[in-house]
Amino acid sequence: MDSRSPSIACLGFIGRHNNPLHISLFPATGTGYEAERNKLEYSFMLNSCLDIFEGRMPTKGLTQDFGLLHALDERIAMYGWVTNTGVKIVIVVDMEGVPAEGAKVTAGLGLRNSDLTPAFHALQTAYIRLLRNPFYVPDHHNPKLSKGTGSLQITSPRFIKEIERVGKTWYPGIGTM
Repeated sequence: MDSRSPSIACLGFIGRHNNPLHISLFPATGTGYEAERNKLEYSFMLNSCLDIFEGRMPTKGLTQDFGLLHALDERIAMYGWVTNTGVKIVIVVDMEGVPAEGAKVTAGLGLRNSDLTPAFHALQTAYIRLLRNPFYVPDHHNPKLSKGTGSLQITSPRFIKEIERVGKTWYPGIGTM
């Protein structure tokens, strides 16, 4: 078996009212791993993190990095981050995601929280750029205020392109994105 390196399987943005804002899936690659990921399955995984966020929410101040939320099995692990506005960002990592190119990385070694920090910073920056867009109205994605007037999902092409870039280029040990 070839050595494998962790890769991002899914990136999810969850609103402060626990509504999904955006979900991006990234297929596994390599021999025997070419498979599309099931969006409904990953939606359930992201939803399962909400209780963990709720339980770890500090009473004073806001801690951004929530670290490992939970590992579903030896292959899939979920890491969390919260923005100042209460939007939750979840990175689902596939520990056997891609063939390791020249690196001696094997599945099962796990990740340090610092391995995902550049990805979380890039995702948060993409979300901040979205909020700075004068044509973007965050209340349209609030289920309590929108009352069926539009999509609750973020559909900005620029935002989605940046999320796709982060998901495809991240690898353990990357310095900046």
